[in-house]
Amino acid sequence: MAHHLIPLCLLLSLTLLHSHGTTADTADPETFRVMLQADSEDAYRQIIREVEAVNAEVSHRLPIINAVGARVSVSQLKSITDSPAIARLIDDLDTASPEPEPPEELNACGAAASLELRYRESAAHWQLYNKGDNDIQLLDLSVTAPDALGDLVSILWSGEPMPLQENTSAEDVRRNTLVPAVPQRIARQDNIELSLVFDSPVDAVAHPQRDFTLEARFGEDCSVELIPGYADNSADTYYPTVTGADLLHRHGITGEGVTVAVLDSGLWETERITRNTRGSMRVLARYDAVTDRAGQSFDESGHGTHMTSIIAQSGEAKTAGGGSFRGIAPDVGLISVKAFEANGQGDFLNIIRGLQWVLDNRDQYDIRVLNLSFAARPRWPYWLDPINQAVMRLWQAGVVVVAAAGNEGPGSMTVGSPGNLPYVITVGSVTDSWTTDTENDDYIPDFSSRGPTPSGHIKPDIVAPGGHMSGLTRPGSTLHTEFPEYRLSTGDFVMTGTSQSTAVVSGLVALLLQLDATLSPDDVKCMITSSANPAINADGKLSYSPFQQGSGYVNIHRAITLGDTGCGNAGMDIGKDIARVDFFHGPAILEDIENPTLPDLEMIYDGSAPEKGLSENRRWGVKAHVERLESSRHEKPTNSLMPDWKRIYQIEKSTIEQLRYRD
Repeated sequence: MAHHLIPLCLLLSLTLLHSHGTTADTADPETFRVMLQADSEDAYRQIIREVEAVNAEVSHRLPIINAVGARVSVSQLKSITDSPAIARLIDDLDTASPEPEPPEELNACGAAASLELRYRESAAHWQLYNKGDNDIQLLDLSVTAPDALGDLVSILWSGEPMPLQENTSAEDVRRNTLVPAVPQRIARQDNIELSLVFDSPVDAVAHPQRDFTLEARFGEDCSVELIPGYADNSADTYYPTVTGADLLHRHGITGEGVTVAVLDSGLWETERITRNTRGSMRVLARYDAVTDRAGQSFDESGHGTHMTSIIAQSGEAKTAGGGSFRGIAPDVGLISVKAFEANGQGDFLNIIRGLQWVLDNRDQYDIRVLNLSFAARPRWPYWLDPINQAVMRLWQAGVVVVAAAGNEGPGSMTVGSPGNLPYVITVGSVTDSWTTDTENDDYIPDFSSRGPTPSGHIKPDIVAPGGHMSGLTRPGSTLHTEFPEYRLSTGDFVMTGTSQSTAVVSGLVALLLQLDATLSPDDVKCMITSSANPAINADGKLSYSPFQQGSGYVNIHRAITLGDTGCGNAGMDIGKDIARVDFFHGPAILEDIENPTLPDLEMIYDGSAPEKGLSENRRWGVKAHVERLESSRHEKPTNSLMPDWKRIYQIEKSTIEQLRYRD
């Protein structure tokens, strides 16, 4: 649905701009930054002249949205605010940071634990952390272990034997709650190693982490548990397997010839990222939008490196058959654009300057994909958001922009900017419950932001792996320092969130573009979304609403074989959006802002909360749903508005068979 736009209004709030009662001809001792936006290129150039005429600093030139960043005093700003060239002024330039969603929320008491057991000297070792401001004391410890290990012989606390209360039997010691006889403390901002020694030596292969359960309790609401973990973090990152990228790798589809730009906190210069699978340098350019310097993008935060490693890490996965790699698209060309600082903070001006650089250099480096793993709090309709305005220019120029939904779920209408923009692929998260051999325990975690957008658009567009994703960060970076519990013995670092899901999809898009470089951004979006696997219950209704799962779980094989074209942003006109003469409303019904809906949504989704973890009810994809019905006694749905999943299954099956015969 299209609507006419009202002209941009001048947003002035001088009372918030350090007003100290100074006069226009007396220089203010304090300056601050503002963004001044024009309605035309001529007016944009006029703003620059007027800012310079009052001896203020032009800090950012942003013709991508006809805007200027300026450092001004109150008196300088007052001197130019009456200019007819200025259509808009923004003085609050901070955005939300691409802050990671930890695998588990930190306990209120500050207790945390390593994500993995470490095996050495025939014992299992678990690192415990106190990240709080007060000392904590271990109250009890719960341990279960494989029977083959025999009894638990001893527990070591930082290398020293930890005596237990005497009224515990050998079986209790191995199976039940253990209470230390002497208080065991972890000082504030400190950590200790808890070691378990059994009758038999502990071996990582014979006794994988998921065969143990450990819980350390420090208070009423203060405990940490050992997560199941993957079988072997040193062998694989697993998300190439989950998404199907590994099979494409084995057929030579690795993203070669496609350039991906990552606008984030920068890049750590490790050869596992800077070199492709053949050992050739493949970072084509670096740009620091914070300092406006080309040729550098040093990653102080660690977030940008983690995203880039998910997209492009070139180390080989040590899996059966070989031929696969640890990143989704290990041979892409890379562009690193730094717009976020050490603490993960960024602002509109630097982000837009980074987007400006990508647009200016798109042709030189043939940039086809842009990864935006951040989500700012939406403050305007999508067409008025300065970041969104710049992103629309890139989409129009042929760049597929992939953006994070955000980590603000599970509430409705929590998708951030630029993920709320129709002209991007917005990605939510799925977690695989630490398994890679089944999707039946994959679910959408609470943190993944939900739609719709305030303009009624269904978001996210798709969901992708985003739980406990291993990648690379720079040792000494902010994330590496503040979250030591997420470091793995392999040197990898584990993070969780829609940022990681976004990086996965950016890599998959690169694989798709290697196969067909003629695809437009709208084509790519259509192929990715039209082929996604929705979560379906046994009764044929959706397990999640479209505001939670979008079109479903991304699947690169289905995108290649079944993906359609012509449906990406159908019925919309990006040219009119950019010109600000029309904007477009999505199908969501927003009469009850607390309970947004879609026409007839209740007929295909009952709103019940789906299970987390293994589910007998939920299946991802039409194929899995129909085939489980054929082997069970589930009744066929009688609702005429329900999708005819069996018919869709037959059409998809026929299409794939035709492709097989053609080959």
